Amino acid sequence: MPGMNLLERITVEPDKCGGRPCIRGLRIRVTDILGMLAEGVSHDQILRDFPYLEADDIKAALAYAARQADHAVLQQS
Repeated sequence: MPGMNLLERITVEPDKCGGRPCIRGLRIRVTDILGMLAEGVSHDQILRDFPYLEADDIKAALAYAARQADHAVLQQS
């Protein structure tokens, strides 16, 4: 997928994984990738365990999470 924007790798389909964000239409959710990274699994290990994934898929999951976390938090005083 040369020239593909990282976020274009994230797909949401109502009939896949309950409509949760996935990687390139595959049945691996963004949250699965993020969870593995949070547990300390290396990028190389993820790519070995899931040979259909590409390094840019991991970057896309991180970029997606960063974008989702980038919003104002309103607090009432």
